[in-house]
Amino acid sequence: MTELSDEQKRDFEAAAFRRLVEHLRERGDVQNIDLMNLVGFCRNCLSNWYREAAEADGVRLSKEESREIIYGMPYAEWQALNQTEASDAKKAEFEAKRPKEH
Repeated sequence: MTELSDEQKRDFEAAAFRRLVEHLRERGDVQNIDLMNLVGFCRNCLSNWYREAAEADGVRLSKEESREIIYGMPYAEWQALNQTEASDAKKAEFEAKRPKEH
């Protein structure tokens, strides 16, 4: 395996994260509940993790600020453009699989 420096690892991880966020922005048709039910995290989780990382480095971000970074727009705007009502089946699946922090 190629030996990577810590700086290279950080840079590659950051690039992969940016690509993930870009992909999720392009796929507004994929609902957060679908992501949660399938993989156990969603855009809101990413925004929470982003905010936690910022705060660990001494940077205070509000929930809305970190969501706007991930969604690429204010959360309420994204909801109005993309969010649909989840079916009862999806809601039940979410409740059955709900992570402790949600």
